[in-house]
Amino acid sequence: MGEFDGKVALITGGGSGIGRASAVAFAREGAHVVVADINGEGAEETVSLVEAEGGGANAVKVELTDPAAVAAMLSGIADMHGRLDYAHNNAGINDAPSKLPELSDERWHRMIAVNLTSVFYCLREELPLMVETGGGAIVNTSSGAGVFASANIAHYAAAKHGVIGLTRSAAIEYGEHGVRVNAVCPGLVDTPMRGRHLQHDPEHERRILEFSGGRVNPPELIADTALWLCSEAASNVNGQALLGDGKYGPKLRLGSWQHWVPLEQLTDG
Repeated sequence: MGEFDGKVALITGGGSGIGRASAVAFAREGAHVVVADINGEGAEETVSLVEAEGGGANAVKVELTDPAAVAAMLSGIADMHGRLDYAHNNAGINDAPSKLPELSDERWHRMIAVNLTSVFYCLREELPLMVETGGGAIVNTSSGAGVFASANIAHYAAAKHGVIGLTRSAAIEYGEHGVRVNAVCPGLVDTPMRGRHLQHDPEHERRILEFSGGRVNPPELIADTALWLCSEAASNVNGQALLGDGKYGPKLRLGSWQHWVPLEQLTDG
């Protein structure tokens, strides 16, 4: 018997990386998992992994930047399962590093749409459904870059800071209705997205590794954090942005939560 037996969990970006690990983790605890991803083949592969372990899951191919598609996905969950207990809003993209003045309108808008606006669309549909079916818990994937100043990824950092703002606002609004909303903020995680970023800027990763003790986290660790945030053990945790970045965060902190410096200033100076 798992803690989440009889429950339903939605995992976005579930076709690979953290989302795939999260889907497997929630299923192991007994939840039926809805695996949502723009990559339908990847979502189906995740479903196969869940089912191979005896769990239940179904795949949904969805463009999360389309509000109508998100609404249809949540309506489908309500029709098929009659409830939604947990959600891990995890889908996201990265981009090649660039100085802020070099960012085009297209790159800015794409980053904000996928990494921030899609979370808003999901929350807008998930929260009322959870209230209707007795409450629940939501975890949004932000980033260490959502907490710390970070050079050359202004659009990514802005989106991930925004995810934390959405998380805290939703937590305040819906805590009294039985829905908790938290964020997990990973550091370096061994995912396909990290591999693509590494091709663009291996030096940036080298600098981060110097501060993190050389550790790249497996996605299962972040998935376990999301699982815990949804569990009864975390029933008193709401509106938090939980860093899961090993030694990286503490070494960037300089005396207060209000004072952060770019990584380059620490490594070059």
